[in-house]
Amino acid sequence: MRKLVSLLLTAALAVMFVLPGAALAQKVIKLHHLNKDDPFDNSTGAMAQVFKSLVEAGTNGKVKVQTFPNSQLGKDNEVLQQVKDNVIQSGIFSVGGFAAMYPPIGVLDIPFAFPNISATYAVLDGPFGQKLSADITKKTGFKVLGFGDSGGFFAFSNSKKPIKTPDDLKGLKIRTMGLETHKRMVSALGGQPVAIAWAEVYTALQTGVADGQMNPIPIIAFAKFDEVQKYLTLSEHIFAPYVWVMNPEFYKSLTPQEMDVVNYAAKSAIVAGRGLARVIEASDRGLPALAKKMEVYALTAEEKAKFREVAVPAVKAYIKEALGPEGEQLMNDFLTAIAESEKAGK
Repeated sequence: MRKLVSLLLTAALAVMFVLPGAALAQKVIKLHHLNKDDPFDNSTGAMAQVFKSLVEAGTNGKVKVQTFPNSQLGKDNEVLQQVKDNVIQSGIFSVGGFAAMYPPIGVLDIPFAFPNISATYAVLDGPFGQKLSADITKKTGFKVLGFGDSGGFFAFSNSKKPIKTPDDLKGLKIRTMGLETHKRMVSALGGQPVAIAWAEVYTALQTGVADGQMNPIPIIAFAKFDEVQKYLTLSEHIFAPYVWVMNPEFYKSLTPQEMDVVNYAAKSAIVAGRGLARVIEASDRGLPALAKKMEVYALTAEEKAKFREVAVPAVKAYIKEALGPEGEQLMNDFLTAIAESEKAGK
């Protein structure tokens, strides 16, 4: 019995002295994202869980990933500061939240800029995406891990009438993220932009504080807007990516092998998020489900051209006014990258 007690005490002391050192040696990435942690429910959930799995496996557990879903740490603009201060190490942010720290992200809001969804991948993963990442790092200090898919192209929904022409938007109160580029676009089309926090959008649509809103199909579906909106227009007018960043000092604290794992894990996670968004769009959790309760209309190429004629000049003028020559150059680089990707795809 004495031998057994002695062995147990020795083992306990060993744990007391070894575990703290192991705990100190272990690196933890606290990761903020906007939605549920379920990888089959939404894009950020898929991104977070794939990233966690690949990082922890690829580093043999030396780097752990702790996720904070559903914006539990605060609004995007608040959490950005937490990442900057290394309170948390990484976050997947909406462009609306990210614009608070990096206004030039607004150049991505040129309406009807992308010809199709695959062009968004080519542009944001290619030379333009690299240039944008470098500019974000230069102006904010963040390490950019990539640009995710928030659910695809935006669609308009509302409770009043079908939207087939710019005139149909006249007088409608349309909820926006609060981005000035989005406000200018809605105003140019004759609508009345209303900035409402995400947590309050469903109630605002239900009570008539807003007549409509604009978001990708998966977001409209999981937010259950079909319960409070009658009409859905597949306008495909904006693609608003997620911006995924990491605290630069934490990133530099990783070994070269750990950096490599984090980089490829983020890229793989972004691909997973894109794939899930496309699956949800096409499944009974996306457009087919919405079509059971809502009147769905897809704009023709000719109808999109009419929207484009009105909306694009207003947004371009704002970007030139607000961001100056540097912002205008970034906008032109963005549009050139899209044109080049379109040529390469033909």
